[in-house]
Amino acid sequence: MTGGFERAVLPHLDAAYNLARWLTRDGRDAEDVVQEAMLRAVAHFDGFRGGDPKSWLLRIVRNCAYDWIAKRRSGTVVPLDAVMGPSGQVRGALDPVPAEAPDAGLERDADRVRLNRLVAALPPEFREVLVLREVEELSYRDIATATGVPIGTVMSRLARGRALLKRGWERAAKQEVRGGL
Repeated sequence: MTGGFERAVLPHLDAAYNLARWLTRDGRDAEDVVQEAMLRAVAHFDGFRGGDPKSWLLRIVRNCAYDWIAKRRSGTVVPLDAVMGPSGQVRGALDPVPAEAPDAGLERDADRVRLNRLVAALPPEFREVLVLREVEELSYRDIATATGVPIGTVMSRLARGRALLKRGWERAAKQEVRGGL
């Protein structure tokens, strides 16, 4: 690897893995996607013309993830129950519930699990912009670069994704209240 590649791209491996994990919904699959993305990035680094290397890398990761999904899961719909771990946590969630005393932070932990489930259930185009904005803290311009869509589309998808999360959150809260009565 060249020193330029190492300085520009390697610091963003965690972001690459996070995006791949949310898109593939599986840690091992995400590792495979990131490995393929890094091979492509090394092979095409001489074509990198500056700009933000993080958004450049995440675009490659995104393309690799969607290629991987198309090859391995074409036509397959995975129900949400199939991605749930034994503890009720979404497999592949980026923000795992920390181990704490049973009475400490139960509400916060339940909220985190609910949020992970809701994000995982979003359609991919909304999930990816939410992860890139809220987890990776990319600007709208960098998200547009990473996803290959106009900034207006990024903003629209982000707004729609947030609205879907809000409706899902409210629906889950209502169900919880009804179940607790």
